[in-house]
Amino acid sequence: MLQNIRDNSQGWIAKTIIGIIVVLMAFTGVEAIFQATTNSQNAAKVNGEEISQGELSQAVDMQRRQLMQQLGKDFDASLLDEKMLRESALKGLIDRKLLLQGAEKSDFAFSEAALDQVILQTPEFQVDGAFNAERFDQVIRQLGYSRLQFRQMLAQEMLIGQLRAGLAGSGFVTDAQVLAFARLEKQTRDFAALNVKADPAAVKLTDDEVKAYYDEHAKEFMTPDQVVIDYLELKKSSFFDQVSVKDEDLQTAYQKETANLSEQRRAAHILIEVNDKVTEAQAKARIEEVQARLAKGEQFEALAKEFSQDPGSANNGGDLGFAGPGVYDPAFETALYALAKDQVSEPVRTDFGFHLIKLLGVEAPQIPTFASLKDKLTRELKTQQVEQRFVEATKQLEDSAFESSDLAQPAQDLKLTVHTSKPFGREGGEGLAANRAVVTAAFSPEVLDEGANSTAIELDPETVIVLRAKEHLKPAQLPLESVSAAIRGQLTKEHASAAAKTKADELIVSLREGKAPADQAFDGQNWKVTTAATRTQEGIDPTVLQALFRMPKPAAKDKPTFNSVTLADGSLVIVRLDGVNEAAAPTDEEKDQYRRFLASRIGQQDFAAYRKQLEAEADIERF
Repeated sequence: MLQNIRDNSQGWIAKTIIGIIVVLMAFTGVEAIFQATTNSQNAAKVNGEEISQGELSQAVDMQRRQLMQQLGKDFDASLLDEKMLRESALKGLIDRKLLLQGAEKSDFAFSEAALDQVILQTPEFQVDGAFNAERFDQVIRQLGYSRLQFRQMLAQEMLIGQLRAGLAGSGFVTDAQVLAFARLEKQTRDFAALNVKADPAAVKLTDDEVKAYYDEHAKEFMTPDQVVIDYLELKKSSFFDQVSVKDEDLQTAYQKETANLSEQRRAAHILIEVNDKVTEAQAKARIEEVQARLAKGEQFEALAKEFSQDPGSANNGGDLGFAGPGVYDPAFETALYALAKDQVSEPVRTDFGFHLIKLLGVEAPQIPTFASLKDKLTRELKTQQVEQRFVEATKQLEDSAFESSDLAQPAQDLKLTVHTSKPFGREGGEGLAANRAVVTAAFSPEVLDEGANSTAIELDPETVIVLRAKEHLKPAQLPLESVSAAIRGQLTKEHASAAAKTKADELIVSLREGKAPADQAFDGQNWKVTTAATRTQEGIDPTVLQALFRMPKPAAKDKPTFNSVTLADGSLVIVRLDGVNEAAAPTDEEKDQYRRFLASRIGQQDFAAYRKQLEAEADIERF
């Protein structure tokens, strides 16, 4: 639906931006994808469609990075099981391939124009509320994607999202299910809790116990797998001082720049839409009715406010502001440029419907002076030369690095300096090591095992590097002395918690058999009583709440049920369930909320079942 012609102009500009991005993608992304898929063996086949080793490596790297973010920067990445990461990543890729095949089979589709809008409207790609190409490059580079790879991935995500929404949105529940859920959800419980403290000070550990734990868990106490790299950095900016611009070229560029300037026309319009509810004949009749009222002397602005179906301009009397050629629909533009000032057109048909167009004013182009544009034109002409030199130098760097056994010769050929990084692991690090493409190349078999130089790696549109492994710091056993304190802390916590658990179990037995009063204090701790606790009760540990609502209902008021819960610090809580309180019948509003929730959950279960069905029926080969 048309928002307004101004939005249409913005849409045109937006599509131009996206078009530029797509062209750039075609030059920077296709080759990388082609090489990745042709130079590596397959990791799996799903119904005949291949999953490459390159895709799997990227998925493993991304999964490793996500785990590192979740577990914290101090987590030792060497503790991650590479085989498990690989299996998990491969399973995810297979699931994704199956869902994409399912979406295609079900005729789901996502247009290129819709994809453009998703990219343009994604806040992460915007600066000051507008799409920014540099920001877009930066974000997807951090994710480890080229431009074309990201666009393909996003399109696939949209298809899978449509499939998921279609299945998940089909879930429904009965009234009986809603009432049963409401009864459980609104139920409250009366209980008491008694803390049984763990006492680490009472635990006595021997050196033999620490050594035994160290030996038994040797794989947990290893240094991370790290690499130190040498690299050459080629920056586009370094070429600007090497190029110059001739005066005649500046004059030619100035003439081209000013030749493109054109007059701006201020238009107003009244739009009657043609859509599913309004036929072309009906819309045409309506616009002719408005035209007749104009002929009788009524004001264009007033009629626009009354009749125009363009909400963006109707309240302003149809005013669209000034715009130049190429902004509006061709039929709209042709009619506009045929008008004299204050003249109103005949009804004009566009893809949106029928328009009456009024020319409010004409603004002659302002031609800037050569002096005012000289610096800008100089930068642009220099940039063109620099782009060419940068491309040539990148090719020279890659060829020289391929032919050399180290980086000394490429550095000499291009007058570059060999830099050395700090050690970093497979999860990456800071600076250069924060780039996923750098980490992938550094740990590739060609670079790490065979000692080859890498291919050229684009850090950003302005920077390319070539690297080689200088030193491989393989995982090694950490000495017992460096980890003994951590082991003692872990064992002390475990032993103290086990002792507290024994105490709690003994007390529960006494309480159940009536040998101890139900409200008797223990080790100086009193029972804390709570009445009518809900499933989301504030101030109570979620672990305790979860255990509480899983406990069986007491047989009688004087026959409470008991359970124990171990907390994160190793201490325990004994839970005494005194009573279960049934709630009043839910209101209509609550029923609606429960119904939506349950339908969503059932829809998710249906989607999970659909995924399992796809897997069961698929021909899957793992290599």
